[in-house]
Amino acid sequence: MPLAVVTASHSPLMHTVEPHGDTRAAVDSAFAQARAFVAGFRPDLVVVVAPDHYNGMFYDLMPPFCVGTVAEAVGDYGTGQGPLAVDRDAAQHVVREVLAGGIDLAMSERMVVDHGFAQPLELLFGAIDATPVVPVFINSVAVPFGPVQRTRLLGEALGRALLALDRRVLLLGSGGLSHDPPLPLLEGAPPEVAARLIAGRNPSPEERAGRENRVRDAGLAVAAGKPGPRLNPDWDRAFLDLLAEGRLAATDDWTNAWITAEAGSSAHEVRTWLSCYAALAIAGSYTVRSSFYRPIPEWIAGFGITTAQTRRNP
Repeated sequence: MPLAVVTASHSPLMHTVEPHGDTRAAVDSAFAQARAFVAGFRPDLVVVVAPDHYNGMFYDLMPPFCVGTVAEAVGDYGTGQGPLAVDRDAAQHVVREVLAGGIDLAMSERMVVDHGFAQPLELLFGAIDATPVVPVFINSVAVPFGPVQRTRLLGEALGRALLALDRRVLLLGSGGLSHDPPLPLLEGAPPEVAARLIAGRNPSPEERAGRENRVRDAGLAVAAGKPGPRLNPDWDRAFLDLLAEGRLAATDDWTNAWITAEAGSSAHEVRTWLSCYAALAIAGSYTVRSSFYRPIPEWIAGFGITTAQTRRNP
């Protein structure tokens, strides 16, 4: 059965910071186009591939990859809170098949996800529980990272597992592109920060509000004209071209240090895009149906949205 892909950047500032000019309208139009693509494809399962931002995964046990057989969203940055509509049988199938394919993969019966998962589900489907999903976490924030090649191979194993389901599956990659927000690092962190990175689950409402207010204030400062974290539009566009041309194996030579230096500490979220396209390629040659890109400093992100489909799809 056919596979399709939507990839989209996310930003915790989308709900609170208004970018300049026609940016908001352009992003809304691109998401409307993606929604039309999804409606035309008619998926009966959505595999959401996304990172976490120290809301569900912590250094007390930080897997490189994890599939949730149950998942609940924390409701950060104005996104929905509560359980996702996880297709448990499909999730367990993915775990079995990906492991059998030689990719080490964790499984969670209590996965906690944040806006990285929730925001694209809401923007494309209207709610976090509107469609059956399989949540796939790829660590893209907490160093150290594995080789980029392993992410591509994960995608290929995921593609083979999904084809065996004989269902119409949409892969939804969430994250990227270039961005370098002021995220804390475990190495050298003050004791109270290190404690939060190691086991910071269930913060108080006041603690969560303080964290979100600091991020919002950073975006508002950029909107007011202050310099913000750097973006790299050239790197972003080159990555989009690589996906469109199917040159996925070219990323095997990328080093983690190079990604950080070129595009920022959180540009590693492009791993979610890469894995989705690698899964799609397993189903055959594909065509990118739409591609939107705009650097949005107010959201501290190079912001992209793509849709793609295997050429043999009806």
